[in-house]
Amino acid sequence: MYAIVKTGGKQYRVERGQRLLVERLTAAEGESVALEPILYRSEEAVFDKTGLAKVKVTAKVIAHERGEKLRVFKFKPKRGYKRRTGHRQELTRIEVTELGIGAGSLKKAAKETAAPAKATATPAAAKPAGEQAAPAKASAPKPAASKPASAKAGTAKAGAAKAGAAKAAEGKAASAAKPAAKKAPAKPKKAVSKETDDGS
Repeated sequence: MYAIVKTGGKQYRVERGQRLLVERLTAAEGESVALEPILYRSEEAVFDKTGLAKVKVTAKVIAHERGEKLRVFKFKPKRGYKRRTGHRQELTRIEVTELGIGAGSLKKAAKETAAPAKATATPAAAKPAGEQAAPAKASAPKPAASKPASAKAGTAKAGAAKAGAAKAAEGKAASAAKPAAKKAPAKPKKAVSKETDDGS
């Protein structure tokens, strides 16, 4: 049984009774601190929000310490720039005292979540099969009967419209051809010049 917790922007794998150094905590020595779990592993792995809300990871603050000194040296060539500094990180040593699920086991929680799902599924299954099939049968013929009638009416109307358009086109062509036939034989009259005889 172990858990992965997050504190100070870092993640740690912890077990009960384990001691570790973490980033400085605000709690005083001897106080207990609750750590934020990210994953809990016992018989099953828990990593969802609802399951992790029940997981408790408690640690006791043993002492506040400082880490090893780190040397920081800065140097810029040909400029005479040299700087040397040191750093010691503020740390806290803690011991994990409690690790587990506070409100029941995982199996009970799983049963509680599965029970409402079954309850919602039973009303639909409780209805007799005959009641569900009857409305489907009654409603099925109506669309089937209405669709062919409307389709036939639509095709008949479309055929009548096409026939009417064809007749109208033929009538216009015939009327346009008749005046052309009448006008074609007519020839323009030539202008006759009248000449007068003066002395003959």
